[in-house]
Amino acid sequence: MSRTDEDIVRETGRQMELLCRGTLEVVTKEELSAKIRRSLAEGKPLKVKLGVDPSAPDLHLGHVVVMRKLREFQECGHEIYFVIGDFTGMIGDPSGRSETRPQLSREQVQANAETYRRQASLILDPEKTHTVFNSQWLSKLDFYQVIHLASKFTVARMLERDDFQKRYAQGHPIAIHEFLYSLAQAYDSVALGADVELGGSDQTFNLLVGRHIQREYGQEPQVNMTMPLLVGLDGRNKMSKSLGNYVGVTDSPGEMFGKIMSLPDSLMKDYFVLVLGDDPSAVDAIMRDIAAGKSHPMDVKLTLARRIVAMFYGSSQASWAEREFLRVFREKELPSEISVVTPRELKPGESVGVARLLVLLGLVPSSSEGRRLIAQGGVRIDGETVASESDFVSVREGMLVQVGKRKACRVSFNRS
Repeated sequence: MSRTDEDIVRETGRQMELLCRGTLEVVTKEELSAKIRRSLAEGKPLKVKLGVDPSAPDLHLGHVVVMRKLREFQECGHEIYFVIGDFTGMIGDPSGRSETRPQLSREQVQANAETYRRQASLILDPEKTHTVFNSQWLSKLDFYQVIHLASKFTVARMLERDDFQKRYAQGHPIAIHEFLYSLAQAYDSVALGADVELGGSDQTFNLLVGRHIQREYGQEPQVNMTMPLLVGLDGRNKMSKSLGNYVGVTDSPGEMFGKIMSLPDSLMKDYFVLVLGDDPSAVDAIMRDIAAGKSHPMDVKLTLARRIVAMFYGSSQASWAEREFLRVFREKELPSEISVVTPRELKPGESVGVARLLVLLGLVPSSSEGRRLIAQGGVRIDGETVASESDFVSVREGMLVQVGKRKACRVSFNRS
């Protein structure tokens, strides 16, 4: 059934209110409104793009902020193009970098890209998501076409980019291939004919280049929509795996719940609004109740953690994680499940640095992460807190090693 002009105006208004909620900037709202009206009149969904550089293998809640907005576009009937930058990933996004980023091998990029694609389905409706790899078109450009693309943008404009400005002023090297990253990502929008592109606020420059390059190739420019960056568990920096302040979308229910409970109270509103998509005015009312003493911050945070875990694992697992958290943290008990691990590179009685031991036991991904946790007083051996990052310990049968309150294992050399 065809829509009347009145229906189109009403539905355009509804979509604009939903889709612009929680954004930092929309360039421009007038263009987005016009695109939605045309989409409704012609019965043709908008092409909405998110580009991801697969430089790390796992998604975290910081990625969820943008993907939730993509899900809202899906619910409005538009097509989502989840662009995995397997080609641009080999260049490396220079955003926020103080030095040239190491280039990944094709094998590394492909492995990370597959993980991204699988994990994205936890948030996006896979039946309404087009997952594409930008090597499909970028790898086919010959050198003439690359030069032609490069001619569409000036060095002066490229040096307006904040991170390039800082590096240039400080005398840090900038490789030419880094200039090509923004142009290659912009060409993704040309190849797809994107109507809208989403990204975090740190991607503003790249998104604007996309609008410019689309005009240069005779296309109607995309609308750019930027979302706030989610501050991580440390309460200071944006969520990042490299900083260790993240909540991974594939963290276990108990680990995810515990991490959320460690969140500073001041960030609860952002997580309700940006991760769960709650109405900001409703969350403001909750925060006012806390300030007035009508609600306890712990109770509100328990609700936040339970809802975030339920988003990925369902209500049953979320309830289990809550019970386990309360049991461990309020009753000061050990986790109910303590694994038994054999450090195969060590012998009984051998002396080893505690940070390395944590890696060998599978409790942390790296020695640097182990040292960070030790410095924070978060590592205990047989109930005693490890005092120094440089401490060594003699490994022995039955040794109990704990990282925080959620991870623990016993050492065993019984290989039978």
